[in-house]
Amino acid sequence: MHFKRVTLLAGHYGSGKTNIAVNLAEELRKQAENVAIADLDIVNPYYRTLDSKDRLAHAGIRMIVSKFANSNVDIPAMPQDMYAVVDDRSLHCIVDVGGDDRGALALGRLSPGLREEAAYDMWLVANRFRPLTRTADEVLEVMREIETACGLRFTGIINNSNLGAETTAQTVLSSVDFGRECSRVTGLPLVMTTVEASLAEELAGKVPNLFPLTLQKRPVE
Repeated sequence: MHFKRVTLLAGHYGSGKTNIAVNLAEELRKQAENVAIADLDIVNPYYRTLDSKDRLAHAGIRMIVSKFANSNVDIPAMPQDMYAVVDDRSLHCIVDVGGDDRGALALGRLSPGLREEAAYDMWLVANRFRPLTRTADEVLEVMREIETACGLRFTGIINNSNLGAETTAQTVLSSVDFGRECSRVTGLPLVMTTVEASLAEELAGKVPNLFPLTLQKRPVE
């Protein structure tokens, strides 16, 4: 897989961006030394990226999150470290953008620098089993809302259709046409279809651009 210097993941709430971001950061770390994952959801204080802090630290991946992450303090403040995404061009970044247009507003602060450098991809994460993204037309509507809010254009689609723990190989197979239709309607390439790693072997050769995911494990508190 080829990565540009910055890869942005955005989509509707609950689309599964964070799991994908963690796995992409680990894949990127195989190709680059200086890698960070940035959690840009400055509205919701319960940052899920932080749940993988031990896993990311073991891989040598830097984390950029709010100092209020995983707290009960709801302060919509951009962490100063976040500007490293655009200021430090030696840094290869996966950015987990917050849900929908509200989260994308925060990305708007970084948009001028990203447009100037022109070394980013922004991928729209879609799950056909979630409300408001059940059809390609609904995905297109979400895409337009996010692009308007952040001032950047998407460059690809990720089909992350799943039913959580109830997902089977057939669940993923049933979403293949959805992914293709999203690509057709939006005019964007289908970058990948994700699947939980335990199902990858069963789907090998049946789903184009299959990307296995090792899912996050919530820490014991």
